[in-house]
Amino acid sequence: MRVSPEIESLIPYIPGKPIEETKRELGLEHVIKLASNENPLGPSPKAVEAIHKACQDLARYPDPTCFLLRASLARKWNVAADEIVIGNGSNELIDLLIRVFCEPGDKVIYPEKSFVAYSVCAQAARVSRMEIPVDAKFDWDVDKFLDNFKRNSRGNEKILFIANPNNPTGTYLNQEKTKRLLDDLGGREDLLIVFDEAYNEYVRAADFPRALDFYKQHSNVLVLRTFSKIYGLAGLRVGALVGRREHLDFINRVRNPFNVNSLAQEATLAAMEDHEYLKESQRVSWAGLDALYPFLQERGLPYTPSQTNFVLFDTLRDGQEVFQEAMKRGLLLRPLSSYGLPNHIRMSIGTAEEMKQAQGILDQALAVVDKK
Repeated sequence: MRVSPEIESLIPYIPGKPIEETKRELGLEHVIKLASNENPLGPSPKAVEAIHKACQDLARYPDPTCFLLRASLARKWNVAADEIVIGNGSNELIDLLIRVFCEPGDKVIYPEKSFVAYSVCAQAARVSRMEIPVDAKFDWDVDKFLDNFKRNSRGNEKILFIANPNNPTGTYLNQEKTKRLLDDLGGREDLLIVFDEAYNEYVRAADFPRALDFYKQHSNVLVLRTFSKIYGLAGLRVGALVGRREHLDFINRVRNPFNVNSLAQEATLAAMEDHEYLKESQRVSWAGLDALYPFLQERGLPYTPSQTNFVLFDTLRDGQEVFQEAMKRGLLLRPLSSYGLPNHIRMSIGTAEEMKQAQGILDQALAVVDKK
C-alpha cells in the first residue's frame, strides 16, 4: 500500500524520553527530567482529589461538549462559552485548525525555530509551509514580514501560527510588534492568525500582549491555551481554543466526540481554582530561571532570556553529545538538532534541588565531551 509523498517523508514529532524508559535502559535508580517543560511540582492536590472523586463514574461517557469546563473558562477569560473548544491537548486543536481551514496546496506560516507541531500537522494534511526568518536572537522582523507578505502573497496563505512565548526559544512578540501585525492583517477573511499561548502564565515581561484582548478586536484572531504546563496536567492532555463562533462551528464538526475524558475535565476544573498552586508554580519557575542564568554566564554558555519555564542555551559543543553524557548520569535534557540548532540544549526548570543536581551533572557532561 503506497502513501502520499508527504506522509512518506514526514519526520514525526519526537517527544522527550520518559523517565522509566531511561531508568531501564541505563540501569539508573534516579532520573531528573528537565526535557519537556513539565511542572516539577506535579499536579495540584485539588486536581488529584477531583480525579479520585470522578473515578466512580468511569462507566459513563464524558460530557462531549465539556460544558462545565467551558463555562468556567468563559468566566475566567471573559468570553462566551460557545467561543471555546476543548481539545485533547492543544496539539489536537492545531491539527484540527489545519485540517478544517486548509486544503492541499494551501499554506501555513510560522516563524523559524518554532513549535514543531505546526510543521508536522501541516505536512500530514498535505499543506505547504512557510517559515518566517528569525535573527541570531531568534526574533523576527514584523515589518519585513508584512512587506514580504504584501508583495508575494498568492492568496493561498490560510493560517499564521504565532507561539507567544515561543517554544523552544523562550522569546516573545511584544505588544508594539503584535499591534503592528494586527493593524495590517487583523480582520481579514482569508487568513487566520492563531496565537499559541501555552506558556503565557510564566511571562514576566511588562510589554507582553495577551492575545485574548486582540481576539476581541479582530475577527480572524484565535487563541490556543494548554493545561499541560503551569497547571501540571500534561498526562491528561487538555487544551483550549478561543475563537469566533463561525470558526469553531467547523472545528466542532470535525472534532471527535468524547475527545477529552471525564477525569481530565474534572481535574482541569479543580486545578484552575487552586490559585496558591499557580502562584507557587510561577515562583519555582522564576527562581529557577534567575539561578540558572548566572550558572550559564559563569561557564561562558550563551543563552536566550526566557519568558517560559525553560531556557535555551548554546553548549558551544555538540549538543547531542552533551545530552547523551548528561542522560548517562541521570539528567534528561532536550537536544535541538531537529530545529537546526546542533549545539543547543533546552533545559526545563525543576525544583531548587533538581536544578542544583542538574547543574552538577551538566558540568560533568561538558567536561567529558571536552575530553573526547
